[in-house]
Amino acid sequence: MTKQDFLNYCRDTYGTEPDCPFTEDFETTVLRHRDNQKWYALVMRLPRSKFGFDSMECIHVVNLKLPTELFGSFTPADGVYPAYHMNKLHWISVLLPDVCDDTLQFLTHASFKATQTKAKRKASGK
Repeated sequence: MTKQDFLNYCRDTYGTEPDCPFTEDFETTVLRHRDNQKWYALVMRLPRSKFGFDSMECIHVVNLKLPTELFGSFTPADGVYPAYHMNKLHWISVLLPDVCDDTLQFLTHASFKATQTKAKRKASGK
């Protein structure tokens, strides 16, 4: 999935629009809940070397928040790594060129749910 495909998926699925909150950085994009403004996804362009590869190829990476019970369920073989530049106890990094669409959609949904207001989480049964 490309960055634009991912942003379109989030717009169509969650009704969220991308935000570029960092001055002079129009590449990094945040996706937030409309009600509480919490981030559920951060899209960045990074070199593969940040994830242990011997390559400076720049790719799009999505940071997602996960509930603790999902940690360890996905590995680098799935395109999922400990979060770059965020709390590794709560966030993961997903390499867009390396992850299958179903896994990315599942992880995005988990992140969206994990960052919802508690009242909405309870109403949806989580």
